[in-house]
Amino acid sequence: MDMLDVWIGFNSDDRQRAWWQNGLVTLALTGVMVVMILTTHEPNKWWFVSGLGVLAVVTFVGTVNLIYGRVLLTARGLEFHTFVSRRVIPWSEVAGIETRRRVIRSRILCDLRVVRVRGRALTIPGTATSRVMDAELERKQVAIQERWSRAVNG
Repeated sequence: MDMLDVWIGFNSDDRQRAWWQNGLVTLALTGVMVVMILTTHEPNKWWFVSGLGVLAVVTFVGTVNLIYGRVLLTARGLEFHTFVSRRVIPWSEVAGIETRRRVIRSRILCDLRVVRVRGRALTIPGTATSRVMDAELERKQVAIQERWSRAVNG
């Protein structure tokens, strides 16, 4: 039976929530930079302000990559489509799909990762969540596991 390709990514509500969070972080970093510029008279302040500026840009680009990144599940493997790159991981290189849970500032963040036979594990774009029991994350994991199982077992 020929299987249709399936996209894994954020829905519009999750994308909007991530934009709000990204906006708040960017606004906070910008506020710190402006306060430093206006109130500090140290000659070395520009190094610190420049560092914060670079951090703000990296954070912003990383979040945009996370928000708009998607993975296409095909018969060949996982096709990563992100803001900054394209990459294909064949099913034969997949050793497993895992849920990663991290605690950051007393919040639990979860996402899905592709564990590869060789190389480091890769985070699957469009799977990050801070909800403890997220049915959408479970649905995405089941879809990936099923497609991987069908591809490996023929």
